[in-house]
Amino acid sequence: QTAQLLRINGSRTLLTSAYLEHRTKRKEVRIIAIMQRSERVKLHCHLHCRHQLHVSSAAVRIHRDHFRFRFGTADILCPVPSGCETPGYVAVTSAATKDEGRNFVLNSFLIQNVGNQIEQTTFPYNFTCCFSAMYDFTNVLQLVQSLEMLQFLGVNRVVVYKTNCSADVQRVLDHYSEKGLVEVIPWSLSKYLNVSRKASPQQSPGDIHYFGQIPALNDCLYRFMYRSRYVALHDPDELILPQTVGSWMELLPLLKKKYGADRCYTFENNWIPMEFELPPPKPNALPAVDQWQNVSGVNILAHLYREPFIPRRRQHNAKIIVNPRAVFATSVHGVLQPQKSCIWVDRKLARMYHIKPRGPPKHKEKQLIYEGRLLGYSSHLIPAVNAVLKQTGLLPEAT
Repeated sequence: QTAQLLRINGSRTLLTSAYLEHRTKRKEVRIIAIMQRSERVKLHCHLHCRHQLHVSSAAVRIHRDHFRFRFGTADILCPVPSGCETPGYVAVTSAATKDEGRNFVLNSFLIQNVGNQIEQTTFPYNFTCCFSAMYDFTNVLQLVQSLEMLQFLGVNRVVVYKTNCSADVQRVLDHYSEKGLVEVIPWSLSKYLNVSRKASPQQSPGDIHYFGQIPALNDCLYRFMYRSRYVALHDPDELILPQTVGSWMELLPLLKKKYGADRCYTFENNWIPMEFELPPPKPNALPAVDQWQNVSGVNILAHLYREPFIPRRRQHNAKIIVNPRAVFATSVHGVLQPQKSCIWVDRKLARMYHIKPRGPPKHKEKQLIYEGRLLGYSSHLIPAVNAVLKQTGLLPEAT
């Protein structure tokens, strides 16, 4: 199912997707929506079940994380009547419109997660990674490197909420889609709202934060709630790397043993500024990758130095891996409604590396700290990246 993005007549509210909620005392259909926070409108649910239409009042919960934009993510909750085990479709209307009961089929959503009422112990995917809000994206090399790294870490599925990208990036996405790793969700929110390109209205005015990143992340959480054992929420320029083992498959049992199961695991961010390309300390050496010079994008293996870590600011830009069935709502850098409290993962066990431009240097070259963890994957990463670039026609076969 794609994200449909339907507008409610008589309202500025946009609906993205609908999921059956099994975990609450009262069975509900949860519709992930985008709402103008100041708007006060009474909404009605039209639930189709067993050839009957059930109409009820909707409950609305606007998420507290909206970064001071006028629009924010919301949950519209529709009660499921007793005796309805498998609701099929749902529509939401405004009580302010006279024709609110018409055009049910055109304005309805197929309800997902209906067949997941029994607790599961096996899943199609162990790890799913959600890339939200891909827009104007041209960074081919880093995307391929990240997707190959994620596979080394144990990721089976990567979901890309895509607004637009270059032709070469699309070629890469098509390659991984055919391979079965990537699922692209068209994300056309800019057709409906003036989307901001930044994290705050002061940086980039608009109706909603960063191309609607938060509703996309929540949709991904619910979309893979019963398809993936764990879900990771981070971007293509971020990598969560274990420090004592080689993969997430090995890391998660360590985290469960140390912190408990069904927690949201929060990983400290470490900035790797792309403005610096420094050689590693001897006897280490950068691998020769001259063949990548004509490929668009960033070579993450050339950026191995991080800014000094500041413990009091560790909550800034952190990212998470969660059991999605233990979460009701998420934001960008943490969980809003977990069943259990979130924990910070000891940076000696795992940490996140964020490799991106940082603007005017905040630190001098001698203040940066060498991080060689990524280089440890290079012997496997380089041939894997070469193979993909050749298969997609971005690198000559003879290279």
